[in-house]
Order: sequence, then C-alpha cells, then structure tokens
Amino acid sequence: MFETIKNCFKVKEIRKKILITIGLLLIFRLGCYIPVPGINVSVFSEAIKEQSFLELLNSITGGSLANATLFALGISPYINASIIIQLLTVGIPALERLSKQGEEGRKKIAQITRYVTILLAIAQAIGIVVNFAANTEGAIKVVWFGGGPDGILGDTAARWIAGVFFTVVYTAGAMLVMWIGERITEYGVSNGISLIIFIGIVSTAGLIIVEKFIQVFTGNPAILWELLGFVILTILEFTAIVAVDLSERRIPVQYAKQVKGRRMYGGQSSVIPIKIAGSGVMPLIFAFALISFPNMIISLFWPGSAAATNITNWFSGGSPYWYGQLIYMVTLCLLIFAFAFFYQSMQFNPEDVSKTIQQNGGFIQGIRPGRPTADYLKKISNRITLFGAIYLSIVAFVPSILSMVVTGLNLSSDTALLSVFSTTGILIVVSVALELDKQLESQLMMKNYKGFLK
Repeated sequence: MFETIKNCFKVKEIRKKILITIGLLLIFRLGCYIPVPGINVSVFSEAIKEQSFLELLNSITGGSLANATLFALGISPYINASIIIQLLTVGIPALERLSKQGEEGRKKIAQITRYVTILLAIAQAIGIVVNFAANTEGAIKVVWFGGGPDGILGDTAARWIAGVFFTVVYTAGAMLVMWIGERITEYGVSNGISLIIFIGIVSTAGLIIVEKFIQVFTGNPAILWELLGFVILTILEFTAIVAVDLSERRIPVQYAKQVKGRRMYGGQSSVIPIKIAGSGVMPLIFAFALISFPNMIISLFWPGSAAATNITNWFSGGSPYWYGQLIYMVTLCLLIFAFAFFYQSMQFNPEDVSKTIQQNGGFIQGIRPGRPTADYLKKISNRITLFGAIYLSIVAFVPSILSMVVTGLNLSSDTALLSVFSTTGILIVVSVALELDKQLESQLMMKNYKGFLK
C-alpha cells in the first residue's frame, strides 16, 4: 500500500486528487473542534457516556458529539438516509425505476437522499436538545440566551430559543459534512463518506492512545502493559479481518464455443466470486441501530423512568445483570443473521445470475442450466452467508469478551482502550483502507496504461 501511495504522488492528476482529499478531511477535522456557544461541555460529555448508542455515534464523529461542536451529528444522518432510501428502492416501484434510469436516475435519488438527510438531522438535533437541555441539569448555559437571574428572558423562553438555535446549527453542520463527503467523492479519491467515518474512528482511537501515553510519562508505567496488549490484540484482529474480507468462493463457469458467421466465439472459462463478508458492515449497522432504537427513544423522552431502567437492565449490552447481557447478545446475534441474509439477497440474485449465464452459453460443470443452476447458486450463497454472519457475530462480541476478561482477571478498571475495539469501527477502518488501496491502484493503472499501439 505504501508503494502504491508513493507511485501515486509521482502522477500529477492523482497527486492533485490526494491533496484535495487531504484538504477536505482537514476542514472536516477543523469543524470537529469549533465549539457551539451555550453548551456545558463537561455535563454534556458525561451524559453521552451513559448511552451506548450515542457513545457509538461519538466514536464515528471523532469525539465531536461529546464535545458538542459544530459537527456533533457528523455523517450519521446521511448514512441513515442512504440506508433508508436503499431499502425503499427495493419496495417502492417508483424508486426502483429511478435506480434503473442510469446517471439521471442516480442524480434524482441522490437529491431525495439529501432531503431525507435534512429531516433526519433535524430529528436527531431535536432529540439531543430534548434529552440534554430539558432533562440534564446544567447542560445548557441559559444565560447565553437571555435566561437566568441576569437575563432579559425567562428560563423557559431562553430554552426554547436555545433549542431552535442548536437545531439549526447542528443541522447545518450535518449538511456541511455531507457536502464535504460528496466533494471528496467527486474530486478526490475513494468514497468521501467512508473516508470521513474512517478519519473519525481513527482520530478517536488516536486521542485515547495519546492519553494513555501521557499517563505513562506522568508516573503510571503500568499503563504500558495495557498499551502493549492493545497493540498485540489490534494486530491479531486486523489480520483476521483482512483474511476474511479478502476470502471468496469462486464458482467455475464454462462457456461453450459458438460459431457466428466465419468466427468462433466462447470456449473460455470464468468464475463467479462470492465473498464471505460480501455485505460488509451493513448487517452490523442495521442490527446495532435496531437494537439501540428502543433504548434511545425511551431515554430521549422518558429519561430516568422505571421503564428506561427496566429496558437497560433487560435489553442492553451495558446491563449490570447477566441475564440482560445474555438477552442482548442473543438478540443482537439473531439480528445480525437476519440482516446478513437480507442484504446478501439484495446484492446477489441467483435467478438473474443463472439467466445471464444461460443467455451467454455458459454452464457450471455437473449442473443443468436454468432452475438447477439458480438453486445451486442459492445453496452456495446461503452457506457462505451463514459463515459470514457467524464471523460478524464473533467480531461483534469481541469488545464484550475483552471487557469480561479484563473484569474477571482484575487486570484494570479502565476500559477506555476497549472502546477502541468498536465493532463497526474496526470493520470500517479495515474495509475503507482496503478500498482506498484498490482505488489508488486502479487509477494508477489507468494512467500508466498506454494501449497496444504504443
């Protein structure tokens, strides 16, 4: 990969794209440190840590959510909007027709996705305001908006003004992040949205590691062993993820020879590659979003209530009771399996593949064309998806298993480094790095290709 980057900087066009990408990512990171007036950051940050769903969003935004900065919502509204539109495209005929209309149809779907992003950003901003402004004491400095004993407005009016202000600011920040991501995709290298998530996760991990090194040099050398264990586990986990991510089942296809006019076509062999982790991190994102939804809703509108406590105890990964953790793990595992098979069915259609093979005069050895080929491909796809779902489930529970080991062996009460082992975070970092390497190699190959006449 480093050799590829070195060669890319030798080509002017690719070097320009890389510099544009780096510049836009720096703008994104700068926005993650622009404070929004009127927020008590310390109170806001402590409240974020109490909710696992918001803590996950905080890791994706590179810590900007906990610091209540301009880009507190990050790219999550756009991701959710893209997922919703992608799912609706399968069920709504009008969207399905647009997806098949080429470039013009994709532009219209992208515009619809932007409108949905605005609605989701407004909803998330209102949810944050309702949760923390109305229910967390001291989260908002009311005096900033004319409230309090020295203000010109009452506390209620000041809170309403603050709510509108924060909703507008955070929605504008989310749309600006979306704009940066789209510009990276258009003028830079690789997918801009993926790179923004990648930078957010890596920066969060980097801040935690730097904090640990500071503790080592300020009189706590025992943390060095924790860092060493973290490095070893990270290397092992990354190696395993890369090995599985690049693994695929290749189904050989033989094409019969055909005589057209005076020429003979066909006769070559090909393969149908089916990846074990073909659905990527999408099943995990869907599963975590769905399992966190009840806890998020009840904590936003009824925080501190008996119902919220019961849901946390019975249906949360951070439950203090073993049965709550067991219910959470079993439910999450079932959701991962369900979404893995659902997303695989969207990506790989055995009937269409079988029809295409038959129309081009191809066949799989030992399998009759038509329906038998489709059934065979479906059987292979289901088996591979099953192993992929098992792999995703194992990766999903790595943070919980490590936390149990640390707690059981009384190694350390500080689990900050374990938060770096974010399920979606690890997979996204590896997937984006591999995709970036492929994009750079393909662009480098296009620039170096001279054709057969030169």
